[in-house]
Amino acid sequence: MSAAKFKPTGEDVVEFIESIDSKQKQIDSFVLLDLFKEVTGFEPQMWYPNIIGFGTYHYVYDSGREGDASYLAFSPRKAKFSLYLATDFKDKEKLLAQLGKHTTGKMCIYVNKLADIDLDVLKTMLEISMEHTLSKYPK
Repeated sequence: MSAAKFKPTGEDVVEFIESIDSKQKQIDSFVLLDLFKEVTGFEPQMWYPNIIGFGTYHYVYDSGREGDASYLAFSPRKAKFSLYLATDFKDKEKLLAQLGKHTTGKMCIYVNKLADIDLDVLKTMLEISMEHTLSKYPK
């Protein structure tokens, strides 16, 4: 079996953010960095390939598949930010309706820029997601 690709890389988070071409995306990334640190209590670490994750837990699915993941994470992709949080937490749909301009994928929320969303709603979502994930995978 090959080694998991989704794992911490050891790369420097600040250097990664400073390497982003868009100044506004850099600024927004540092805002998210502070927000995610505040909510999780964890220091950020780079995960393959360009994801900034906070904390680590080990999961095992009923199928037997297992791996490691971050409690919360984000990625400042070229087009949009990808925000990674639990997919099944309480009041998710209600909070998404209040968040502002975004789209959703199977595992994340996509946001163009932070000015498009309500950061207080995002913080609430992160807190609930973190609490939900910790209840399943304690520190």
